[in-house]
Amino acid sequence: MSRIPLRPSRAGVEWEFDQVSFPSELSRNVVTRLLVDRAEHGGWELDCVRISTDGTRRVVLRRKIIRAVRTA
Repeated sequence: MSRIPLRPSRAGVEWEFDQVSFPSELSRNVVTRLLVDRAEHGGWELDCVRISTDGTRRVVLRRKIIRAVRTA
């Protein structure tokens, strides 16, 4: 896993990105379960999936960064 720098898509919204690779030996159901687990427990959502010719899945996940504002 490697973290990708922040990429603002619109004013006031910042996203954190994470790249995950899954080998071709893993079934589609296993990969789905792993991604659902990350979504439920880490707040990640799917941004992009690329499947290479050898069957390796490269997935980019994203989650919104919520900045806490200090109140006076």
